[in-house]
Amino acid sequence: MTSTAAMFDVGDYVVYPKHGVGRVIELQDSEIAGMQLQLYVLRFEKEKMTLRVPFNKAEGVGMRKLSSDKTLKEAMHTLTGKPKVKRTMWSRRAQEYEAKINSGDLVSIAEVTRDLFRPDDQPEQSYSERQIFEAASSRLARELAAMEKTDEKAALQKILVILNEAAPQYYEKAE
Repeated sequence: MTSTAAMFDVGDYVVYPKHGVGRVIELQDSEIAGMQLQLYVLRFEKEKMTLRVPFNKAEGVGMRKLSSDKTLKEAMHTLTGKPKVKRTMWSRRAQEYEAKINSGDLVSIAEVTRDLFRPDDQPEQSYSERQIFEAASSRLARELAAMEKTDEKAALQKILVILNEAAPQYYEKAE
């Protein structure tokens, strides 16, 4: 079997686009369908899920290390920007939001979080809007938490503070 150098080590936090932040818990050699494969074994605590990714497929599926400090700063700055209100059909927007969340790109996830955020004094969101907002903000919070070595709850609180501080300039008060 040819040995491929591992891009990630045991204990590393990684981002798998469809599932968010996971941790490499093992590097494994397995025989699958008669082929010897080297696998990353990833653990996603929030989903209570374990995923095995072949070394040679990791890059192709978009698996990456945690974002750089520069990218994190850009994502946090994105949260303070003006929400983009699109007038397309909800089903189309929902697909676009899901695609951004599943891209694994931190700035795109921050855009979805910002665009779907509603301050307490604003009209209610639909159930599906709220679900997508929660998925995006949770994904953003998990990567922020891993980078700042804190927990998801504290990271989410930090995100909500930023959004609430930026909101008054973009939303009129509901009377």
